[in-house]
Amino acid sequence: MCGIFGIVIESQKSINTSVYKSIMDKLFKLSESRGKEAAGVAYLGNNAIYIAKFAEAPSAIIKRDEYKKIYKYLQDDINQSKVAKTNCKVCIIGHSRLVTNGGQQTHSNNQPAIADGIVAIHNGIITNVNSLWKKHSKFKKETQLDTEIILRLIRKFFHSSQNLTKAVQNTFMEIEGAASIAALFTDLNCILLATNTGSLYYRFAEKGQNFIFASEKFILDTLNKNSIVKGLYGTGDTVHLKAGQGLIINLNDNSVTKISLINHTNQHKSFNLIISAEKEIVDLSLEFNSNKNQSRIRGEGPYSIPTNFKDQYPDNKILVDNLRRCTKCVLPETMPFIKFDNMGVCNYCNNYTKIEQFGEENLRKMLEPFRKKDGSPDCLVTFSGGRDSSFGLHYIKKVLGLNPITYTYDWGMITDLGRRNQMRMCGNLGVEQILVSADIAKKRENIRLNINAWLRQPDLGTIPLFMAGDKQYFYFANKVSTQTRSKLIVLCENLLETTRFKSGYCGIPPRHGSTHTYSLTIPDRVKLSAYYAKQFITNPSFINKSIIDTLSAYASYYLMPHEYLNLYQYIRWDEKEINDTLINEYHWETADDTTTTWRIGDGTASFYNYIYYTMGGLTEIDTFRSNQIREGMLNRSEAMNLIKKENEPRYESIQWYCDIIGIDFQKTIEKINSSPKRYNH
Repeated sequence: MCGIFGIVIESQKSINTSVYKSIMDKLFKLSESRGKEAAGVAYLGNNAIYIAKFAEAPSAIIKRDEYKKIYKYLQDDINQSKVAKTNCKVCIIGHSRLVTNGGQQTHSNNQPAIADGIVAIHNGIITNVNSLWKKHSKFKKETQLDTEIILRLIRKFFHSSQNLTKAVQNTFMEIEGAASIAALFTDLNCILLATNTGSLYYRFAEKGQNFIFASEKFILDTLNKNSIVKGLYGTGDTVHLKAGQGLIINLNDNSVTKISLINHTNQHKSFNLIISAEKEIVDLSLEFNSNKNQSRIRGEGPYSIPTNFKDQYPDNKILVDNLRRCTKCVLPETMPFIKFDNMGVCNYCNNYTKIEQFGEENLRKMLEPFRKKDGSPDCLVTFSGGRDSSFGLHYIKKVLGLNPITYTYDWGMITDLGRRNQMRMCGNLGVEQILVSADIAKKRENIRLNINAWLRQPDLGTIPLFMAGDKQYFYFANKVSTQTRSKLIVLCENLLETTRFKSGYCGIPPRHGSTHTYSLTIPDRVKLSAYYAKQFITNPSFINKSIIDTLSAYASYYLMPHEYLNLYQYIRWDEKEINDTLINEYHWETADDTTTTWRIGDGTASFYNYIYYTMGGLTEIDTFRSNQIREGMLNRSEAMNLIKKENEPRYESIQWYCDIIGIDFQKTIEKINSSPKRYNH
C-alpha cells in the first residue's frame, strides 16, 4: 500500500552529506507513486534517532527545513566519528504513505511509527489488529496505526527471549494481513527488514557493507542508473526479499543475517546487538505538527445519516416494483432500447449469446510459455481487491501454481474494507502488491466538481463522469507490466457485469456478444463523444479543471490497447464457489449494509446505483442478475428476490462517499429524488 525504503552507507571522506540527501530525495520521489498523503524519515544517529514526518507528499517534505535538519545531525555525527577515529554508519529509512488506519492529520498516525523504543515503517494492513489489542490487553495503545501492534509485539517477544529473530518470527505468527517492515531500535544497533508478501527489494555493494532497499525492484533499478548510486552500490543484481523472509543488518560488525519467518527451527544465533546507552528519539517535526488543527478529516467516520433525513426510497420502490419486466430475466421497461416480444421476453434475452469458456486445459497451455524457472514473477494480476480479482488471485496462485505480482490503482475510492481484503489475500498467499496511488485529494476534488455540475442538470448518461478518474487503471497496468518485465497481464473481469444501459442512456443501442464490458465500436465511440460534447455545451459546469483527467480516462478506456488474458474467459464464474472460498479460506470481510459481496470495496457503487435506481428504475444489479439467468445460474424467482434485497439503498456508504468528496448528503439525495424519472409517467 505504502512505499518504504532506506540506505545504509559507511561514511567515507569522499562523500559529503549532500550525497546521502540526494539518494534519499530520489527514493522519496520514486516511491511517491505508492502514497502521496503523508511521508516521513528517520535517521539512526550516534546518540539519537531523529525523525521528521508530515501530512504532505514526499516531494513536498524533502523541501522542508525539518527534513534538512536530519542531514545536519548526520554531518555532526560524521564529524564526531572522525575526531574519535571510529567508523560512522549512515542509516536512514523513509516512508511514503497511502492512508489506511488513522487519519494523516494526526501527527502520531503518520510514519515512521514509534512504540517501545522501536522506530519503524510499514507497508500493508494488519487485518486482525482489533483482536490483537484485545488479546494483549496490557499493551498501551497510543495511536490509530495498525503498525503500533507490530512494534509492541516485537518488543514483548524480545524482552522474553533476548533473541530478535525469535521475536520477529513470533510477531509474524500472530499477525494476519500484509506486513513489510523496516525497523530501527533505540537499544539495538541494527536495522531489521521483514515481509510476508515479498514487497521488499535490496542491493548490497560488491565491496563493503553499503545497503539500499525499497518496496519495488523498479525503484532500485531506476535509481542505480545514477552514477553516484552506482558507485556506492555497484552493478550487481537487485535481490528480492521474498515472502516469509527477513534481514538483520548488524551495524556493529557489518554482519548480515537472513532469517525465515516461517521456519522456526532456524533460530538466529546470539550476537552483539545491545548498546550500552539507549538512544533517545527526537521528533524534529513535532513542534510544527503540534500547532496544526487536529480536527476530524473527511472520510474518518462514523457515517450516520442525518436524523431529519426523509427516505423516499419506499415510495420510489412501489413504482419500480410495478414496472413491466421481461418474463425471462428481470430487466424492467425502463432499460434503454428494451423491446418485448409477444411472449413478454426482451430483446436482450432473445439476442443473448452464452459465454463460452475455453477451459482450464487450454488456459494451462496458454500460460506454459510464461512460467519462470528462476522463481521470478510469471505474470501481473490486476487486483482491485473485489471478489472477482481476489478469487482470481487465489486461483492463479493456488490452482494454477503461478508466481504472480499484483497491481492495484488506488484513485481514492477504494474503501478501507476493500484495502483490508487486498491485504488478506496478499498476506495469506505471500504475494507482492505493486500499488500506484493517484493524487487522491485531486481525484476527489475532480469528483466533487463533476457531481456538483451534474446536480445542476441531472442526466443518466453523464453519471460515468463520476468514475472517470479510475480509468487510468489500464494505462498504469501497461506501465507496471513494462516496469516489472511481465509479459503477461491477467485480468479477472466478470463478463456477466456487462450493463449496456450506461451507453444506452447516451443514445447508443446495444451490440450483443461483445467480449469486454468496455467494448464499443468506432461509430459508437463517435456517438458517445458527440453526446458528451452536447452535454458539456448545455451544462458548462462540466468544463472545469477535471476535464484533462476525463479526457485521459477516455483514452485509457477506449483507445489504449488492453492486451490482457481474462481468467474468466477460461474458467466458469461461480458466485457460490467464489464467496465460499474467500470467506472460509481467507476470512474475506463482507459489508454490514448489504447482503451481496459485489463491489463492497468500491466506494462509488452505492452512490451511482442509488441514482440509477431512483431515476432509471434499475441498477447494475438488475443487469447482472439477468445475465446470470441467461447463463442458467439463477431462475427468475431467485433473481427477483436478490434484486429486491440488493437494490436497497446503502445510506451509510453513500454518506461516506459524500463526506469524503465534500458534498452535502441530504441536499444531494433530495436533488436526486426530485429529478425526472423514467418510470414516473
